[in-house]
Amino acid sequence: MLDDTDRRILRHLQATPDSPTTHLAEICGLTASNCWRRLERMEEKGIILGQEIVIDWQALGYSVEVSLRITLDKTQPRAFDEFLAAARTVLEVLEIQTFLGRVDTRLSVIARDMPHYQQVYRDRILTLPHIADIEALMHVARIKTDEVLPI
Repeated sequence: MLDDTDRRILRHLQATPDSPTTHLAEICGLTASNCWRRLERMEEKGIILGQEIVIDWQALGYSVEVSLRITLDKTQPRAFDEFLAAARTVLEVLEIQTFLGRVDTRLSVIARDMPHYQQVYRDRILTLPHIADIEALMHVARIKTDEVLPI
């Protein structure tokens, strides 16, 4: 599916995602048009999903991060769908993951401070449908954040 040149492009693109195509082409030993075509092909195939801006939410005044592990009431046939639809509407929820096992979902929640977190927890999280059990894990430190793939 990918040749060595595609992998080289992806490695450099991951390291410096804001590089212009001309610079990326030069580093990879390609013409700009050939590099652009390869990037476009990888986007069409769904290998490259897009580029995004990453905002440091702590720089915007959010100092609390909590991971909520939630078990749903699976006796309700639409529990997952209804829970996920409602959880998507909570602005302070940055990430939603689903699992197989005892824990069904994990929500990553941010807040400005503990009083704000308590308000979000009481008013927005505990009112989500079909929650059977919830466990809160207070975030202490981010040791590694890396979305770079070993290509």
